[in-house]
Amino acid sequence: MSATLIIIAILVIISLLLFAVEAFVIPGMGFAGIGAAVCVVVADILVFYEYGTTAAIAAFLLSTVLVLLFFRWFSKSKALERMELKSTIDSTAATAAQLSVRPGDTGRALTRLALIGNAEINGRRVEVKSAGSFIDEGTSIVVTEVSEALVIVKPAE
Repeated sequence: MSATLIIIAILVIISLLLFAVEAFVIPGMGFAGIGAAVCVVVADILVFYEYGTTAAIAAFLLSTVLVLLFFRWFSKSKALERMELKSTIDSTAATAAQLSVRPGDTGRALTRLALIGNAEINGRRVEVKSAGSFIDEGTSIVVTEVSEALVIVKPAE
């Protein structure tokens, strides 16, 4: 095995590692991606000078296939699963007062509800949304719907 062939193999391995770093650790066209491309080009140039045009074309195609196969293997490996974000957000922006309100509860508007405003329901100050029309301050209201942090009200009849 000649020294040039060993250098070519090392350059191909380094390029695969740098492509992986570029794709999965520091994405974007950065130094790792440029370094990987340079390694592949240098390896292909060495093949051209040492073994000729036919071998250089074959080396170029082989290096392209190797990079594609490496990405396919790496994307299906457990290593990528360990990097994935698996946590979910299960919190809500609702206050304790909003969470205590139930449909059918009554109260009065503390501010003009120009769609959104404040109301007093069950003795607590709550941010509410009008079900449709504007509701004047001091108007009696009834809760029609509660969805997490959103309390929807309408004027009481």
